Amino acid sequence: MLLFLRKPDIGFIPTEPVAIAAVLTLAQMTRTDIFYDLGCGDGRILIAAAQQFGTRGVGIEMDAERLETASANARHAGVDHLIEFRQQDLFAADFRNATVVFLYLLPHLNLRLLPSLRQQLSPGTRIVSRDFDLGDWKPDRTIHLQTEEEPTFYCWVVPEKGGVAE
Repeated sequence: MLLFLRKPDIGFIPTEPVAIAAVLTLAQMTRTDIFYDLGCGDGRILIAAAQQFGTRGVGIEMDAERLETASANARHAGVDHLIEFRQQDLFAADFRNATVVFLYLLPHLNLRLLPSLRQQLSPGTRIVSRDFDLGDWKPDRTIHLQTEEEPTFYCWVVPEKGGVAE
């Protein structure tokens, strides 16, 4: 049963294949990771991670139509057994078992989500964000792609409690 949720905070913008590769590289994705995409759209990044690494994933998305597309795409790619899609508000979502989190949100949304990321994620968890940072928290790694869209990807590794990100 699908739930009635508020309108999404940001529209769907598909991520191109070269950018998906950058996300997976920057996150240092492995088979043992649990990959959360907060605002997963059509599921393409989760699907790529599952295909390339056998990574389990969870997509959080408010838009029911996008979720239907994401589920169909995962079935078509043969990785639906590795990926779960949830119709949820990402600000109310439980993602504490994630080892990698992907964000493609607006700056104010990243900052609004930051307290939940700090509270829920364990040390060593990687957070990758496209185009927008996490305020004063300096990224551990950054990639800038020389493509038409020229995206920048940031990666943070959650420190031990009491670390610089606190």
